[in-house]
Amino acid sequence: MAEKLSLPLILPNPPPHKPFFQDHHHHSSALPPPPSTPLFHHLQSGTNFTRIRRRIGKHNDPNKGKPWSHHNSLSPQGELTLHALIDPQLNIQQLDQILGNLLNSYYEDGIQLSLETLRYDVLSIIKALGYHNKCDVALSVFQWFRKHSDWEILLKGSVAAVVITMLGKEGRVSSAASVLHNLHIDGFGIDVYTYTSMITAYANNRRYREAVMIFKKMEEEGCKPTLITYNVILNVYGKMGMPWNTILGVLDGMKDCGVAPDAYTYNTLISCCRRGSLYEEAKRLFEKMKLAGFAPDKVTYNALLDVYGKSRRAKEAMEVLQEMEANGFSPSIVTYNSLMSAYVRDGLLDEVMELKDQMMEKGIKPDVFTYTTLLSGFEKAGKDDSAMRVFEEMMSEGCNPNICTFNALIKMHGNRGKFTEMMKIFEDIKTSGCTPDIVTWNTLLAVFGQNGMDTEVSGVFREMKRAGFVAERDTFNTLISAYSRCGSFDQAMDVYKRMLEAGVTPDLSTYNSVLAALARGGLWEQSDKVLAEMKERQCKPNELTYSSLLHAYANGKQIERMNALAEDIYSGVIESHPALLKTLVLVYSKSDLLMETECAFLELRKKGSYLDITTLNSMLSIYGRRQLTGKANEIMTFMTQRGFTPTLTTYNSLMYMYSRSANYEKSEKILRNLLAKGIKPDAISFNTVIYAYCRNGRMKDATRLFTEMREVAVVPDVVTYNTFIASYAGDALFVEAIDVVRYMIKQGCRPNDTTYNSILDSYCKLSRRDEAVTFVGSLRKLNPQVSREEERRLSDRLKSRQ
Repeated sequence: MAEKLSLPLILPNPPPHKPFFQDHHHHSSALPPPPSTPLFHHLQSGTNFTRIRRRIGKHNDPNKGKPWSHHNSLSPQGELTLHALIDPQLNIQQLDQILGNLLNSYYEDGIQLSLETLRYDVLSIIKALGYHNKCDVALSVFQWFRKHSDWEILLKGSVAAVVITMLGKEGRVSSAASVLHNLHIDGFGIDVYTYTSMITAYANNRRYREAVMIFKKMEEEGCKPTLITYNVILNVYGKMGMPWNTILGVLDGMKDCGVAPDAYTYNTLISCCRRGSLYEEAKRLFEKMKLAGFAPDKVTYNALLDVYGKSRRAKEAMEVLQEMEANGFSPSIVTYNSLMSAYVRDGLLDEVMELKDQMMEKGIKPDVFTYTTLLSGFEKAGKDDSAMRVFEEMMSEGCNPNICTFNALIKMHGNRGKFTEMMKIFEDIKTSGCTPDIVTWNTLLAVFGQNGMDTEVSGVFREMKRAGFVAERDTFNTLISAYSRCGSFDQAMDVYKRMLEAGVTPDLSTYNSVLAALARGGLWEQSDKVLAEMKERQCKPNELTYSSLLHAYANGKQIERMNALAEDIYSGVIESHPALLKTLVLVYSKSDLLMETECAFLELRKKGSYLDITTLNSMLSIYGRRQLTGKANEIMTFMTQRGFTPTLTTYNSLMYMYSRSANYEKSEKILRNLLAKGIKPDAISFNTVIYAYCRNGRMKDATRLFTEMREVAVVPDVVTYNTFIASYAGDALFVEAIDVVRYMIKQGCRPNDTTYNSILDSYCKLSRRDEAVTFVGSLRKLNPQVSREEERRLSDRLKSRQ
C-alpha cells in the first residue's frame, strides 16, 4: 500500500491567479452561505462587514459615513424621482420616462453644474433604493445611466461600489461580478472602493478563492489597496485556512505599502489564529496590539477567547474572561458560548454547567447556540440521556433548534448506529423550516464513513452535489476520513489529490485527516514525512496530529516509536494534552499492553481530566481480554454512577470477557440487553456469543444465534464461518466443517488461510494424514476459485506437520 501512495510532499501555496475578467456563467450556481456558527457571530454582527460598507461609502459621500438619509443630498427633482421609483405600483417600463425627466431637468441650467448635481442624485437614489430593498430597480437605474453619453461622469465615485455591495448583500455575486466585468470592458477606471466592494461581496458569500483573484487583479492593475481592503483579504485568508506564514506575508506587504494596521486588523489576525489553534500567536498579537496603542475591545477579547476555545485551552480562556471583565467589558452571550465551547472540547462538562448557571445569574439567557454546545458536549462524552435533557430543556424554554442543533442530533444518533432515528432528524430539518447546510452533509458523510458504509458515503456525496453544494475544504477533509475509515485507502488519497487539483489549500484539519488515513494503514513512515512537511510549512501540529501518529505507530506495530512519543508527552516535550493521553490509553489497550495502558490512564486521572466513553471502553476492553473481571466491573460501576451511556463497543467488550470465562452464557444475556435497548448488534457481537457456545460444544445454540444473526440483517463474515469450521474440525466432524466451507462460498464469503488451516491441522492432530492429503488434493473441487499459491501453501503446511 505504501508503494501506491503518492503524497505530494510540499503542498501548493494559495490558489494560482487566473484571469478574472472572463465569462462568469460558470459561477452562477453558487448558493447563499449556510448559517454562521455561534463562535463567528460576534465578528459578523458587531464590526466586520458593516464597517467595511460604511468606509466604502465615505468616498464622496455627502452623509460622511452616517446612516443613509436622502434629505441630506437629494435635490427636489431627485426626491420626486425616488418616490416614483419606490412606488409599489412601479412598472419597469416607466423607467425611461422617470429617469428621462430627472436627466432633462438638469440640462436647463448649465451642463457643468447640472452633471455634478445629477451625479450626487444618482448616488443617493441608488443608495435609497438599496435601503428600501429595491435591488433590481437600483440595478436597472445603474444600467440605464450607463447608456447615457456622460455615464462615466455620472457613475464616478462610489456608485459602482454601492451597486456591487448591494448585490453582494443579497447573495447575487455573479450579477455583481458581471457589473465589474462590463465596467472593465467599457474602459471605466475601476477604483479601490469598487474592487474592495467586489472582494467583500465574494467574502460575504464564502467564495474566498474568487475574492483572492480580485485582490490579485487589483494589485496587477496598480490599484493600491486601502486599510479596509487589507482587512477584508486578511479575513478571507483566515477563513480559507491559509498557512500562517502566508497571512503574515500579507501583513508585511501591507506595512511595506505604508498602510498601518488598525484595531480591526489586529482583531482579524487574532481570529485567523482559530483555524490552526495558534493560541501562542494570538497571544503575541494581543500584546502587540496593546503596544501599538490600540485598546482591546469586546470583539478582541471574544476573538482571543475563541482561539483558546478552539485550542482546548480552557484555563487560558477563563483568564481572558476575567481580564475582559476587569477592563470594564461585560461578557455577552457570545462570550459565554465561546467559553463553554472551550470547556466542552476539553470534556469539562461539570465546569460547563457551572458556567451556564453563572451566566444565568448575570441575567444572560441561554440561546440556541448555548444549548447546542451543551448537547454536543454530552453527546461526545457518551452521555446521551444528559444530551436529551438539554434538548428537552431547550424546547421547554421556547428556544427553537437551528441547523446546528439538528446537525448535533444527527451526529449523536449516527454515532450510536441508530440510522433510522438519524434520517428522521434529517427529514425534520425540512419540516422545521431549516435547510440542510454543508455541515449537515459533512456530518452524514462522517457518520457513514466511521461505520464503514462506503456505498452510503458515495450516495450522500452525490445527493449533496445534487442539492447544489460544492465540495469545500471541510468536505474534502471529511471524505478523506470517511473513505479511510471504510478501508478504501486509495479512494481517500484520490480525494486528497482532487482537493489539491481544485486549488483548495490544505490546512491543519487536512493534514490531520491524511495522517488519520495513513494511521489506519499503519503507514508510519509516510506519517513521519507528513509531520516533517507540516513543520516545514509552519503548520503547527496539534494533539490530533500526534494522536494520528500514535495510531500509525500502533497499527504498524512500532512499539518503540510509540513509547518514545509517549515519553515526550509525559515529560512535557510535547504538551500532555488530555486528548493525547486518551489516545495513549486507546493505542496501548489496542496493542494489549496492560501496564502501559494503566500508566497512561493514571497520568490522565492525575491531570484531573474528564474521562469520556471512548477512554473507558478502552480500559474495559483490555481488562476484558485479560479476564480481569473485577477491574472491568469497576469501570462499569464508574460509568453507571457518572451517567455514561454504554455503546455497542462497551457491550462487545463485556461479551468478549464472559465468552472466554466459565460464565460464558452471560455473553448472550448481554446481547439480549443490548437488543432490548434498541441498539443494533454488529457481526462482532454475534461472533462473540457464537464463539462462546462453539467453545463449549453447544453447537445447537451457536446455530440458533447464526440464524438470528441473519434474521436481524447482520451479515455473517469470515470470522463467523471460521468459528463453526474450527469447532466442527476440532471435534473430528469434518463432513460438517467442509459443509460450512461450501455454504460460506455459496453465500459469497471468501475463505481465508484460517479456514483451511483449521481443517488441515485437525486432520494432522488426529494423525489422519491420508485424509489431509485428500483434502488438499480435492480443494479445487470444493472451491474452484482457490489459487495455486494457496494450494502450494497448504501442501507445504502439510509437509511441516509430518
